Amino acid sequence: MEYTFTLKYQLADDAEDRDLLVERLAVAGCDDALIGLGIAGRMALEFMREALSAEQAIESALRQVKSVMPSARLIEVAPDYVGLTDVADLIGVSRQNMRKLMLTHYQSFPLPLSEGNASLWHLADVLGWLEHRGGYRWPPAVQETAQVALNINLSQQIARYHNDDRE
Repeated sequence: MEYTFTLKYQLADDAEDRDLLVERLAVAGCDDALIGLGIAGRMALEFMREALSAEQAIESALRQVKSVMPSARLIEVAPDYVGLTDVADLIGVSRQNMRKLMLTHYQSFPLPLSEGNASLWHLADVLGWLEHRGGYRWPPAVQETAQVALNINLSQQIARYHNDDRE
């Protein structure tokens, strides 16, 4: 199955020339990624990778990137953090329809990570809720990929704050 996901990194201050990094990433096996370097000190790699599972696809990409950029810090694996518009686009409904679903079923709708002008949810949580309700469709690999992304992001956050406590 083909899995689509994005790895976002903060580059080290002493990172190599960007063009050289892109070439080395391709040689390391990341030639199935579209690489974005639009923000200074950041790199985003959008993969479309064939694998037996989302976990295998993402873990192999993480290893390949780490072999080329060992000091780069993983910021996020996507798809994970989403707003209602993102979910609406994915399942083919309007944002207003998605908001109505959330408000109508506020007791059972997944809790957001952050609530405010730009509320965010874990995509896996919302897709799990929608799957339970039935009647909505999305590309087959998205839910599995979102669950793996959520697991990696949570592990990263726990490790980050655990390490911060020791400093």
